[in-house]
Amino acid sequence: MKKKRVMLLGNHAFVIYNFRKELIQQLLKDGYEVYLSMPYDKDKVPMMIKWGCNFIETNVDRRGTNPFRDLKLIKHYLKILKKYKPDVVLTYTIKPNLYGGIACRINKIPYINNITGLGSGFNKKGLLKNLIKLLYTVALKDSSKVFFQNEHDKKVLIDEKIITKNFEVLPGSGVNLKEYLYHEMPSYSVTKFIFVGRIMKDKGIHEFLEAAVKSKSKYGDNIEFNVVGFVEPTEIHLSKKIEDLNSNKVVKYHGYQNDVKHYIQNVHCLIQPSHGGEGLSNVLLEAGAMGRILLASKIPGCQETIEVGKNGYVFDKKNVNSLCESIDKLMNLDIQKLDEMSLYSRYKINKEFDRNIIIERYLKEIQNLTLLNHHERKII
Repeated sequence: MKKKRVMLLGNHAFVIYNFRKELIQQLLKDGYEVYLSMPYDKDKVPMMIKWGCNFIETNVDRRGTNPFRDLKLIKHYLKILKKYKPDVVLTYTIKPNLYGGIACRINKIPYINNITGLGSGFNKKGLLKNLIKLLYTVALKDSSKVFFQNEHDKKVLIDEKIITKNFEVLPGSGVNLKEYLYHEMPSYSVTKFIFVGRIMKDKGIHEFLEAAVKSKSKYGDNIEFNVVGFVEPTEIHLSKKIEDLNSNKVVKYHGYQNDVKHYIQNVHCLIQPSHGGEGLSNVLLEAGAMGRILLASKIPGCQETIEVGKNGYVFDKKNVNSLCESIDKLMNLDIQKLDEMSLYSRYKINKEFDRNIIIERYLKEIQNLTLLNHHERKII
């Protein structure tokens, strides 16, 4: 009997590996053929091929707005769907959701979307927003299931009349609790904070760096700020700013790291100062699972991970003073309270964001769709 085929469309191999590897491995174990369409990555792609996945190199201009490149991506999706004839397609992130969804509709192939954030373009006004709304409407119209990562994004697409059925909110991408184990807090001789993520304006790096300058002048050597991540090519000017602050010992810059667990383990608190567009912040889930206190912007996709005063604090987005006030709250807590917050972070993530919840929901949808397809083929 011919194996059923599942194809995943993504914009980055690192992201698919980090957040979908358990689902991919389960699909392979259950006897599915798995096809991965994404840009090549010398670290992650060979590993997934070794598991038994089929790789289709697909260049995705993640942040670009060149319509010719996007048309080329749609043509590519149409071509590979026609060639490999998957039984179901899973799409992640904005462009695979939009252009992959359109290509699946044209080829009449069942597809499941995962809205990992609507993107900053959706919050703007005018022609760009209207174009994005139109693309979402066309792409999601025949979706077998639209998974959201937060209630806000679901409400936006319902209010805009883009979706009317077949949707559900998942607890983000979840976190692998066996991989991200609890670790006791490091020594409290210096209180340590960290930013982990792509270094770009929308992720709130400016606010983080300004807060670091202010807090260092206030607390001196009793406080430490760390930065892990790569500077987005479109915002390369940030490199010099970070290098200067690193030279002046305001922040410690560790560059891009394949595995951030060691860096999170060595701090007390993770700061996520994002401006918006998050599905549900993976780095907050990972840091929380490791028992770290969380400070994050009061926005959808971040605030869900925090119970104020129990495992962290939220602050106003784009507001350095509000972020500094949250840092001050932590600096004024005693060790017993900080340890309690650390334990509560692990408890909350364990209870609400276990990745197994997401895997089970996906497997159920895939099984329903592939059985349906098999039955339909028999009738024909």
